[in-house]
Amino acid sequence: MKKTFKKLLSVALASTMVVGLAGCGNSATTNGGSDSTADKSGKTYTIGICQLVQHEALDAATDGFKKALKDKLGDKVKFDEQNAAGDAPTCSTICTSFVTNNYDLILGNATAALQAAVSSTDSIPVLGTSVTDYGTALDISDWNGVTGKNVSGTTDLAPLDQQAKCIKELFPDAKNIGIIYCSSEPNSIYQSTTITKYLEDEGYKIKEYTFADSNDVASVTKSACDASDVIYIPTDNTAASCTEAINNVAGPAKTPIFAGEEGIAKGCGVATLSISYYDLGYETGEMAYDILVNDADITKMEVKTAPKFTKEYIADRADDLKVTVPDDYEKLSTK
Repeated sequence: MKKTFKKLLSVALASTMVVGLAGCGNSATTNGGSDSTADKSGKTYTIGICQLVQHEALDAATDGFKKALKDKLGDKVKFDEQNAAGDAPTCSTICTSFVTNNYDLILGNATAALQAAVSSTDSIPVLGTSVTDYGTALDISDWNGVTGKNVSGTTDLAPLDQQAKCIKELFPDAKNIGIIYCSSEPNSIYQSTTITKYLEDEGYKIKEYTFADSNDVASVTKSACDASDVIYIPTDNTAASCTEAINNVAGPAKTPIFAGEEGIAKGCGVATLSISYYDLGYETGEMAYDILVNDADITKMEVKTAPKFTKEYIADRADDLKVTVPDDYEKLSTK
């Protein structure tokens, strides 16, 4: 009787150990490794990234977006990252391929990329970043911060009234300000129209100088320099990719440039009131995680703004142009 009892006890213990080991194995699989924030389903997500053009600000936003998702999902996320080289029709081709491949989410980095993604799908979640004004980009007249459809994201719009005040404190004796931007970028048009009112309130005379593409940037910049005391460049993607050409004209002309973001400021400007595009992209990545893993309803997600803005200046250009910079500006390295 004792032998029979011991035998039954041994079988029971062995069965318990097998069940325990099986439970441990299942836990390791569903948790996706050691990352406690990873998707517990073990699913691997594929995200298409369409970036309008390569330049410092957009590159930083893409890097921040990918880092946020890698931090949370580890190897459970894959990216198909494509650059349209500044061509809006190419954005459409790229986004159509993302939809054909049935990716889990699409990121449109810059306005034209967002517009292409939105046009390509009404079901796959679409996030934008480095987009100035979603109402303008998506042609929503009663914009209230929420699209009501499969689109949300982050905006890089700086407080344009504060940028106008920065220009006033840096260039109090200037009279004529030229605004340079690409005529095919709707958000640049929006920024120019909006900041013109603020600059006129500060007592400046404003004139716009627009270029169709990168081919006439230098000639348009020369015209602006010839007639302006100061130049303002908004967060314009074409201008951002042509800062060397702009600087080659504005530098010898001794015409100071106030930039809408720090990438342009580094390339050709004296100062800026700017955001961190890396942080903006990272915040967009966190939104993507909530949509993919936490089932957040993108149709109700508010477009988010940058967490902070910083006054920055380029010391060597400020010295060369004899611009007096207030103490609350941070020195920005061009390297």
